[in-house]
Amino acid sequence: MNSQSLDLHAALQTAETIARQAGAILREYYERPRQADHKQVSVDLVTQADRDSEAFIVGALRDAFPDHHIHGEEGGGYGPPPNETPYHWYVDPLDGTTNFAHRMPHFAVSLALASADMQPILGVVYDPMLEELYKGIQGEGATVNGRPLRVSDITDLAQSLAVTGFPYDRWTSPDNNVEHVANFVVRTQGIRRVGAAALDLCYVAAGRFELYWEQGAKPWDVQAGILFVEEAGGRVSDYSGNRNGDAYRGQKILASNGHVHDQALAVLTLGTKAPRPNIP
Repeated sequence: MNSQSLDLHAALQTAETIARQAGAILREYYERPRQADHKQVSVDLVTQADRDSEAFIVGALRDAFPDHHIHGEEGGGYGPPPNETPYHWYVDPLDGTTNFAHRMPHFAVSLALASADMQPILGVVYDPMLEELYKGIQGEGATVNGRPLRVSDITDLAQSLAVTGFPYDRWTSPDNNVEHVANFVVRTQGIRRVGAAALDLCYVAAGRFELYWEQGAKPWDVQAGILFVEEAGGRVSDYSGNRNGDAYRGQKILASNGHVHDQALAVLTLGTKAPRPNIP
C-alpha cells in the first residue's frame, strides 16, 4: 500500500483526539453501577460503555476518513467495502471489558490504521485511568506521553517477566493456553495475566514486560500494539517465528523485546522439552 497519499501525522493526531474523547466516555461510565451483557459465552462480556465508545469512534472516523474501512469489535464493518480501499482502521473501543465490568482500572481504547494485508501503519492506545497515551507511525518510532518507547535489554528468558491471556472458549477448548502457562512459569521470572491485550503489547514496547503471547486475540486487540513493539525495537511473530497473518490477526501471537524471542519460541514449540533455567 502507498501510504504516502495520506498525511499520516494528521491522521495520527485525529486518532489521538478520538481516542482521548472515547476514553472520557469510558471514565464517565466507570463509576456507574455494573451493567454487562454476555456475548456468546458467559466469560465474554460487553457493556454499554463498549457500545457507546465504539459508536463515537466509528462516527468520528467516518467523518474524518469517509473512504476508509473500519473494523469495529462490537459492530463489525463500516464504510466502503474492505476490498475497495487500502486503508483499514481496527477499533477496540474498550480493551479489557472484563476488568472494566469488575471495576479493575486497567483498560484502554485502541485504534490502528493498517494496510489491506494487515500491516500496521499508525496506532494509538489510550489508558484513561493512568492517562497514558501510546502512539506511533511505522518507521518513525513510538512514544508514551511523548517519551520514546524502547524494549528492555534483558537477554535471558529466566530473567524475563511475561504476560499472556486466555481465549474466551477456555472452559471447553483443550487448546486454552493452560499448558503454555505451565511451561513458561518454570522458565521465566514471572507470569502476569492482566486482561488487556493492547496494554500488554504497550508494556512490552515500554520495557515493562519482556514478552507477551496469546492465542485467540483479535486484530483490534493487537494491531496498534504490534506497531509499538516493532518501533520500540522488539519482534513480533506467530508461534513458529514467522511474521505473518496469524500474528497480525492476533492468532498465536508472540511479541518480545527480541532478545528472548527465540527462547520463548522454544517453549511454545517444544513445551515440556524446552530448556529450563540452571539453578545455582
